[in-house]
Amino acid sequence: MAETISERIEAYAKALLEVARAEGMLGEVEDDLFRFARVFEGNDDLRMALTDPSLPTDRRMAVVEELMGGKALNVSAALASFVVGIGRAHELPAIVGRFVELAAAERQHEVAEIRSAVPLDEGQRTRLAAALSQATGKRVEVKVIVDEKVLGGIVARVGDTVIDGTIRHRLEQLKETI
Repeated sequence: MAETISERIEAYAKALLEVARAEGMLGEVEDDLFRFARVFEGNDDLRMALTDPSLPTDRRMAVVEELMGGKALNVSAALASFVVGIGRAHELPAIVGRFVELAAAERQHEVAEIRSAVPLDEGQRTRLAAALSQATGKRVEVKVIVDEKVLGGIVARVGDTVIDGTIRHRLEQLKETI
């Protein structure tokens, strides 16, 4: 019986979780891989290079090592490099997304993906996590993605729930009201 894409993503995510847990660095690896997956998604040149089958595998893996070297844990770079090396770079965001969900579930938390025009400091992240926890009734862990498309405010996604607090959304609501 052929393995489905979702089964494959689940298997790789669980493998990443086991390695990070065994290394005793689950939270740090989770943050590193989350950031790398967002960079991968947001950079067309990087995505094309890492998914290009005509580029030798060792070169694609070296690109990952160069990008993450010094900015992430060695284990994080090795895991990202592994996913690219086995030809699953196109599934990297989904694998990392599921890995983050599994790690959060292990801590009995839900992941809130926040898109903001600017980086948020620790105090802002803490207040945002508390507000989202209250709004959703779940223990929420915040992962911030800096997104230049967000002009101001934030977009929060917790599971299937999306809370759009951007200026653009507020202006659209005002326009509809008028």
